[in-house]
Amino acid sequence: MLTLPNLLTLSRIVAVPLLVGFLWWPGWALGYAVAFALYVLAGATDYLDGYLARSQGTVSKLGIFLDPIADKIMVAAVVLVLVGTRDIAGLNIIAALIILLREIAVSGLREFLGGLQVSIPVSRLAKWKTTLQLVALGALILAGALPDLPWIKQAAFAGLWAAAILTLITGWDYLRTGLKHMD
Repeated sequence: MLTLPNLLTLSRIVAVPLLVGFLWWPGWALGYAVAFALYVLAGATDYLDGYLARSQGTVSKLGIFLDPIADKIMVAAVVLVLVGTRDIAGLNIIAALIILLREIAVSGLREFLGGLQVSIPVSRLAKWKTTLQLVALGALILAGALPDLPWIKQAAFAGLWAAAILTLITGWDYLRTGLKHMD
């Protein structure tokens, strides 16, 4: 249970309150810069935990359960704080809402289907969606650390909207698959 991949996944969950703190009080100890470094480190564990689990043959039920939860916790926390600090504002809140609502809906669908002993594997497109979400949110944090470079924030919002579009597509794919099991 306490394999290196699982510990990396757990570290991502434990890092979220620190990340939120640095984002919420950006003037505190170079807030956005430290938050960006922590976010990049946490994002790297997302790749590394899965890679290590597969390469070492230590894929576990705990890891399969925790990894997507860790992703969703990190994404949701960052989105909510960036909306709260007005780093995500205006129409860009719609992209953030699409991302959050899809994550909640797909989690509920997975829970429902789990009760039916039906598993929906994560698609390659969903992995790209998660990567794009993480990159876009990381870019928004970086934009807070480098406010004199407005192109970073513009690129981040373009990435956020692209992630929202992939979020809708993958959400629809999961829903369509799930509907086949609802009588």
